[in-house]
Amino acid sequence: MAKTPPEERVFHGSPVSRGIAFGPVHVSARGFSAPDVYAISEAGIPYEKIRLEAAFNKTRLQLTELKDRIDEIADGDEGLVFEAHGMVLDDPSLQRKVEQAIESRKQNAEFCFYAVMQTFLEAMRRIVDPYLRERTIDIEDVSQRVLRNFQADVDAIVPDHQHLLVAYDLTPSDTASMDRSKLLGFVTEAGSVNSHTAILARALGIPAIVGLGNAVLETRTLAPAILDGYTGKFIVYPSGKTTDYYRSLATRKQEARKALEELRDQESTTLDGRHITLSANIEFIHELDLVHNNRAEGVGLFRTEFFLLEAGEMPTEEDQTATYTELAKRTSPHISIIRTLDSGGDKLSAEPLTEPEPNPFLGWRGIRVSLDRTDFFKEQLRSIIRASAHGKVGMMFPFISGVSEIRACQALVQECMSELEEAGTPFDRDLQIGAMIEIPSAVLVADEIAKEVDFFSIGTNDLIQYTLAVDRINNRVAKLYRSSHPSVIRLIKMTTDAAERAGIWTGVCGELAADLSMTPLLVGLGIDELSVGPRELAPVRKALLSLEFEKCRKLAEKALTLPTSAEIYDLSREEANAAYPDLIEDAE
Repeated sequence: MAKTPPEERVFHGSPVSRGIAFGPVHVSARGFSAPDVYAISEAGIPYEKIRLEAAFNKTRLQLTELKDRIDEIADGDEGLVFEAHGMVLDDPSLQRKVEQAIESRKQNAEFCFYAVMQTFLEAMRRIVDPYLRERTIDIEDVSQRVLRNFQADVDAIVPDHQHLLVAYDLTPSDTASMDRSKLLGFVTEAGSVNSHTAILARALGIPAIVGLGNAVLETRTLAPAILDGYTGKFIVYPSGKTTDYYRSLATRKQEARKALEELRDQESTTLDGRHITLSANIEFIHELDLVHNNRAEGVGLFRTEFFLLEAGEMPTEEDQTATYTELAKRTSPHISIIRTLDSGGDKLSAEPLTEPEPNPFLGWRGIRVSLDRTDFFKEQLRSIIRASAHGKVGMMFPFISGVSEIRACQALVQECMSELEEAGTPFDRDLQIGAMIEIPSAVLVADEIAKEVDFFSIGTNDLIQYTLAVDRINNRVAKLYRSSHPSVIRLIKMTTDAAERAGIWTGVCGELAADLSMTPLLVGLGIDELSVGPRELAPVRKALLSLEFEKCRKLAEKALTLPTSAEIYDLSREEANAAYPDLIEDAE
C-alpha cells in the first residue's frame, strides 16, 4: 500500500532577504554540530540499530573509566557527574525512540540520535525552571560523546548536497562563512529584519526568513521545502499546486530582474536632472564582480570587520594594504570608501572580553575601540592611505558622537601621513575623510563636525535604533523600529542641511537606502548618495530614474510637518507607487 505523503505545512516569519529557493531541509539546532545525514534502505535498518548500540556501549565504557579516574585523584564526589551522564544512556525509552526514528525516517543512526536529542534539548531550553534549563549542558555533553563514537565506524560516503538551512539563530560570521554553492537559503527561529546577519544575507543574495517560531523542533532534515523571501513563508512538504505556483513566480521574478538589468548603463539621475550617486555596500573583495556588473559608482561602504577579525588574528599592515589596494584598483575611476573597524554591538568583537558587557550597544564599539587601540588603528589608517596611491580611496569613522572623536582621528591620520612621507611612501594627501552619522548627538553638533570632514555618511540602522531606544535585533520591540519616525526624518534633514552649509556631501549607507518605499523621501531630504547592497543597485537605479526631484522636495517638506510614522511612510510610498508601481509590488 502506497504511503500517504506528509501534508503541506506553512511557517510564517519575517522576510529579510528577497528570493525564492527550493530544496531539501537541513536542520541545525543549538548545542552541538549536526552529524552528516544520509538515507538508508529498509534492509539497512538492523545494521543502523547495531551501530547505535555499539556507540552507546562505547560511551558507557568511557564514562565509567572517567568516573574511576576522577575518583582516584579527587577527594569529593566529582565523578558522580559521569555516573549521571551514564544514566541518560541507560534510559530504555531513549534507545527505543532512536530506533523508532531510524525505522520511520530511514536515515543513519547518528543523525536519528541527534534529532531525538535535539528535540529533547530544545524542549528543555524552553522550561522556565533555571535549574532544569542548566541540565541541558550535561545532555549536550553525553550527546556529543555518543556522536563522536559513531565516527570510527562510518563507511558510507555522505552526499554533499544543496539545502535550505533551518537554525535557531545564526551569527554574522556563520552567515559570512557559509558555502554559497550548497546553501540555497536559510530560516531562523530568532533574529530580526535589521540584524547584521540579515544585512549580510541581503548583501550576499541569500534568501532568508527570521522569527520562524518552532521551526527547529517541527522541521525534519531532508524534507522538501520552499523558502519565500518576499512574504516570509517557509513551506515544508509543498503540494504540487504550491510548487507549480512558486516555480512560475520565480520565473516572473527572474524576468523582472532582467528588465532592470537593461537599465544598468544609465546614470542614476532623476527625471528633472538631479544626479544621485549610486554606490555599493560590500564586505568582501569577491563582491566587486557584482559591483562592476551592476554598474555602481564605486563603493560607498567597505566593511572591514570580517577581513580584520574573522580569522581571530589581525592581518598585518602589508596584508591590509594589499586588500585595500585591490579594492582601489578595481573600482577606479570611482571612489572606494573604507569604513574603519566597526566592532561590538551585533558585530564581531575586536577582542575577547573578560566578562560580557551589560549593554554592548552602548559599550565598547565603533570608533571607541580604535581610539583605545591606537597601534592597530594606525596600521589600518596607514594601509588605507597607502592604497590611495593606486586609486581613489576614502575613509570614514563609525559611531562618532561628537567633534573630539573626529579631531582625535584626524590627528592620527596626520601622524600616519607624516610617517609615510618620511619613509618616501607615495599616497594621495587629498583622500576624502568622512564621519558616519549614527548617533543623535552627532546630528545635534553636525555643523561643527562638518567643518572637520569631507562628507557625511548616515548609518540609518543605528541612527534609528539610538533615536527610538529600540534594540533592532530584539523581536519583542521590532515593531517599534520605524525608519519613517518623524524624529528620524528630522534628524536626516538636519544632517543634510549642515552638510550643505559646509559645502560637503551626504550619503546614506544604512538599510533605509534600499527601501524603495522611502526613496522619494530620501531624495527630497537632499541626500547626494545612496549606497546599497550590490543586488539592490538595479531596483534603486530604476526608482531614481522614475522620480522628479522637485516633487520629492515638496513631499519632504510636507513629511517634516507630519506627526506620525504611518503618515510619513504612506506619503512616501504613495509617490513611490505612482512613479514605479512594479518595484513596489515586487517589494511586498
